[in-house]
Amino acid sequence: MKFVDQAIISVGSGKGGHGAVHFRKEKFVPRGGPDGGDGGRGGDVWMVASSRARSLYDFHHRRHHSADDGRAGGDSGSTGRSGAHLELVVPRGTQVFDAESGELLADLIDDDTRICIARGGNGGWGNARFKTATCQAPDKANPGLPGVTVSLRLELKLLADVALVGLPNAGKSTLIRAVSASQARVADYPFTTLTPNLGVVRHREATFTIADVPGLVAGAADGHGLGHQFLRHIERCEVLVFVLSATDELPPAEALAVLRAELGSFDETLLTRPAMIVLNKADVLGPEAKDEAARLSVALGEPVLAISAATGQGTPALLDALLPHVAASSSAPIVAPYDPHAS
Repeated sequence: MKFVDQAIISVGSGKGGHGAVHFRKEKFVPRGGPDGGDGGRGGDVWMVASSRARSLYDFHHRRHHSADDGRAGGDSGSTGRSGAHLELVVPRGTQVFDAESGELLADLIDDDTRICIARGGNGGWGNARFKTATCQAPDKANPGLPGVTVSLRLELKLLADVALVGLPNAGKSTLIRAVSASQARVADYPFTTLTPNLGVVRHREATFTIADVPGLVAGAADGHGLGHQFLRHIERCEVLVFVLSATDELPPAEALAVLRAELGSFDETLLTRPAMIVLNKADVLGPEAKDEAARLSVALGEPVLAISAATGQGTPALLDALLPHVAASSSAPIVAPYDPHAS
């Protein structure tokens, strides 16, 4: 299954069943009156958020969804069966927009949050309802009302406590594999990560989620590189971890400036989030790693932690530093990590 975080779909509620025209025709009943029943109501369309859903993949390939129609009324005053409601299950963090107007209809953050997107049509009245003192044998009934068809745009924003932000090949995927059960793809070349990865971290009695967002490049907020379509996945994270490579051609301080510039261009409020800076690939620098992190810390005026995602060096200290920021959300619903490369 591929990770899909956007989809445009059409949903339609069910139409109401027609009312029935019928008269009693029973033996020994000389004056059988109208007994046509009402039509059943059409089914509604509901959106339901679930922690079990991981992607909008199903909606990307199946774009038309309809609830059942109501059944027509019957004789003996029997009402037609109502159409079954349709429940569309989406991942937590899905935003539902009207595709035509762009209006935000729902932001489904919490597990089991439900919203009715389209109400089914009412069933028509049977001829029994039209009987009056002056009209004892009405031969008319109402048709059922039509359902509602709506075009929707679905956008998924990952719900994670921590976001790893860095340039391509900074080691974010290696880091998320080291601290969680995520099976993110790792290789020694840029843009290994083509989709966001979500991992679950359990550390010192706390449990929280961490997202590995595909590497950003200069101009990502304007659509360059692979970062543009994934920047929104950072918006809901409580704390940012800037992952800088100690072996990249671009100096760490300049890399950090690029990352912050792109976040600010996309959403200035992201720069106000709690943030940590880590200098990754300390195993390559060897004993000089701590000194390099100290020099960078002085230059930036901010703490910098030297780590090696490959060997685990410094990762416990990183998790300890994250705990105060994620403690409030450590009881949030946790799901098994999503592996976009799994079959």
